[in-house]
Amino acid sequence: MEQRRLGETNFWINPVGLGCMGFSHAYGKAVEKNEAIKTIRAAYEEVGYNFFDTAECYTGENIDGTISYNEELVGEALKPVRDKVIIATKFGVKHNPDKSLKLDSNPDTIRKSIDGSLKRLGIENIDLYYQHRIDPKVEPEEVAEVMKDLIKEGKIKSWGISEANEEYLRRAHKVCPVTAIENRYSMAARWHANIFPVCEELKITFVAFSPMANGLLTGAVNKDTKFTAEGDYRKDMPQFTESGMAKAQELLDLLNKLASEKNATPAQISLAWMICEKDFIIPIPGSRKLHRLKENFGAGNIKLSAQELADINAKLDTMELEVFGGHSAK
Repeated sequence: MEQRRLGETNFWINPVGLGCMGFSHAYGKAVEKNEAIKTIRAAYEEVGYNFFDTAECYTGENIDGTISYNEELVGEALKPVRDKVIIATKFGVKHNPDKSLKLDSNPDTIRKSIDGSLKRLGIENIDLYYQHRIDPKVEPEEVAEVMKDLIKEGKIKSWGISEANEEYLRRAHKVCPVTAIENRYSMAARWHANIFPVCEELKITFVAFSPMANGLLTGAVNKDTKFTAEGDYRKDMPQFTESGMAKAQELLDLLNKLASEKNATPAQISLAWMICEKDFIIPIPGSRKLHRLKENFGAGNIKLSAQELADINAKLDTMELEVFGGHSAK
């Protein structure tokens, strides 16, 4: 499996990373601590993942009512292999009770956040530190200055921006070079493709979160699937409504056809599509199940030709989809 360089750093990572959020956040009750740690560690030892993504705000409730901190799970799981993996985490977001986001990228807040994340992860420095969302109250130059200081202090090795737009990215990059952006991207959510030319120009990695549209493109969800667990955000997502599933059927049929032709699964095709599309894209699908982690990782070995990609994209251009996070694919 051919590795990809993370921005202009010396980090080389496999083409599929692991989004660890689901172990403790947004998908119902948190996974039991020891089970989560065992699965995350197995993702490295048994599968080959070497890029792990978490965030300060990824918290959830354990079965016993205590709080599960995702960073603590990731840090404990990867402690024995710390020098062999790349760990990314994020600052600047808190979740309000109504699931809305509270944004805070004030320099003083960032200082508190980095120290908290280092402690929870149990590490001396963070490989990739993202601004989780743009804070309209703080200029990009001000955030970038703090990142520059944190790099000089040895607390972080590189930094990135999640849900970045071109203007913000360029302004921040001038002050302190940005290594990666982390934006929503999938066959069903392609609106951030307009920033690809900037990534190519500035040699910035595009880390794709929700690369399978929160599970829509895995083939494991259908119109009869119900998300009833408390804290499972998917029950409020438009792609899982009756209307959303109906509109997605053409895309699901396309994935099934391609999967059959490539002796793969729909999930693998949806990931291989973006991996083959650009050599600077790294998807970070997440799952709580080791067999799914193995399946997702295998997408890095699937090849799609330029003609196959062109044919897929031509079909996607004709589809109108209902998806969480923004515009339809059409």
